Amino acid sequence: MRPLLALACLTSALQLAAAPVDAQEWTRFRGPNGTGVSEATTIPAKWTAADYNWKVELPGLGHSSPAIWGDKVFLLSADPDTATRYMLCYSTTDGSLVWRRDFNSEPHHLHTRSSYASSSPAVDAEHVYVGWSTPAETTFKAFNHDGSEAWSLNLGRWQSQHGFGASPILYEDLVILHNSQQANQLKEGEKPGDSFMMAFKRDTGKEVWRVPLVSMNVCYSVPFIYTPEGGADELVCISTGNGVFSLDPKTGEKNWALEGVFSMRTVGSPITAGGHIFGTTGSGKYSENYVAAIKPGKQPEVAYELKNSGTFKAPYVPSLIAKGDAVFCLYDQGFAACFDAPTGKVHWLKRTEAAFSGSPIRIRDRIFCLDEDGVVWVIAADEKEYRLLAKNDLGEPSRSTLAVSGGKLFVRTYSHLFCVGGKETVALAR
Repeated sequence: MRPLLALACLTSALQLAAAPVDAQEWTRFRGPNGTGVSEATTIPAKWTAADYNWKVELPGLGHSSPAIWGDKVFLLSADPDTATRYMLCYSTTDGSLVWRRDFNSEPHHLHTRSSYASSSPAVDAEHVYVGWSTPAETTFKAFNHDGSEAWSLNLGRWQSQHGFGASPILYEDLVILHNSQQANQLKEGEKPGDSFMMAFKRDTGKEVWRVPLVSMNVCYSVPFIYTPEGGADELVCISTGNGVFSLDPKTGEKNWALEGVFSMRTVGSPITAGGHIFGTTGSGKYSENYVAAIKPGKQPEVAYELKNSGTFKAPYVPSLIAKGDAVFCLYDQGFAACFDAPTGKVHWLKRTEAAFSGSPIRIRDRIFCLDEDGVVWVIAADEKEYRLLAKNDLGEPSRSTLAVSGGKLFVRTYSHLFCVGGKETVALAR
């Protein structure tokens, strides 16, 4: 009996250890701590329309990425003419609408590539958090999982050329928002916006701390939690005015900062790999984009930069993705690249002939990313060579980032939400 009991205990332990892999919640933009990484084994590289678990049409359109908790998937959409916002909750099981909340708003100027629903929600066991803005008012709300409103804040006016797109993150009992605003290239009569990193109590919305930031141009980078070896958690983010900076996530107190790193707007979110923190900067001209590798700490420094050239293309909007010391990037205008995180050595560069706005995610040893035509590219996370594994056409444009939870892949186009995977274990990339 003892061997049988030991085997049963071992089997149970392995099942418990494996359960979070596929059941992992996707609580924010790019999932766990903004890494964009999932260890799910039940998502195919190639599929057809017959393989969808479900597909639903969304009211309005938007670029908001899904956030998932348990059997609920949350996202924001909006009417492109009236700016009415739709906070939406669907069942992960069958795609049925669980609840919908509509909020009247004011139409205002947006960049042609933006939308009234470009902010991705964050979610925990109790609430889902989301924001949007007009020039006169910034709305930040928390909803209970049944759709009732837990709290609502007006964070004041918001100045931007392009439209709102700040996505919140969670840390302990706080929800944190990078509220970056415009202070340069203003039209006559416009007043500069005030930029802050802000933290609120998740349960009540009470403001806990607010740290002023340098306002230059609007930056959309979403922070992440960096934990140095033997050190305390740090809230790390990037922007044009503040460079790469670290705050105590509990108090907002400054740990360190390295200013002057980025000469242009930061849109992609920072990541860490190979002992460095990476950020990207660029513009709609793309030619002067670059990646900066920062050695973090009390005396931070730029380890190296990778600039656009004939051998490397640095993204402007899409964030980077890492696997060990290999960092992969999808360039906005038709290239994929891989480089070594510790040294900056470029492993390979490949033309893809596709434009990307959504950020890549990695599912084990495969990289998934939506191009602007609505095609999901699946590329091997292989530092030795570029290998295209599959292309899956959704039939509608997209500028969103994919999400993974419960062993399923959730894909948002302008006005549809798709779910695929979760039915059987799939082989890894070869």
